[in-house]
Amino acid sequence: MWADRPIQIVGFSQGGMIGRWALKFWPDTRDLVESVIGLDPSNHGTLDADGVCALACAPSIWQQRPHSKFTTALNAGLETYPGISYTQIYSYADEVVVPNLPPAASSELHTGPGDITNVAVQQICPGHVADHLTMGSTDPVGYALVVDALTHGGRARADRIDRAVCLAPVMPGVDRATLAVHEARYGSHVATVLATYPPTLAEPPLRSYARDAASE
Repeated sequence: MWADRPIQIVGFSQGGMIGRWALKFWPDTRDLVESVIGLDPSNHGTLDADGVCALACAPSIWQQRPHSKFTTALNAGLETYPGISYTQIYSYADEVVVPNLPPAASSELHTGPGDITNVAVQQICPGHVADHLTMGSTDPVGYALVVDALTHGGRARADRIDRAVCLAPVMPGVDRATLAVHEARYGSHVATVLATYPPTLAEPPLRSYARDAASE
């Protein structure tokens, strides 16, 4: 299916980096994209990955180390491009993307001529507790910011968010009667994948088109 206008991309965790990767290495995609919205993206890697990969780990975790070839290539030169809005939404309480605290929050973007918004859910609701998995599934504040970005050309603004969201237990559409069961399945599936995915002893090599960027 083809859109008849520039699209908006929403990505969670490492998925928040995939749209950026396409925009960086396939420049003809830039005219097709209006905005990139990330939820707890590991834009600059996570210190957690260094520990997990001390001996061996899944390829995607190798890539999320702060100084991996993948992360280095992604952020070499410009992080953003003109004519595209970038809203990066994250939680100070993220235990997977570390550190995610200012002034060096991994999820934030800072360079390039794109229209950049970095916003933590705690800027809306001080003291709000949202971990990595809930940010990508049920968190009402993260959801409100994504919707605000989608309805304003990809540019979320904290001052447009109704503070009543701070009292909401979950985002709209979540059935609280079955929430505990689904959260248990969610966490179990993530743990199983991490434990059973075939590990490698090193980060997979980059494709040739990205190698020069990683060596800059």
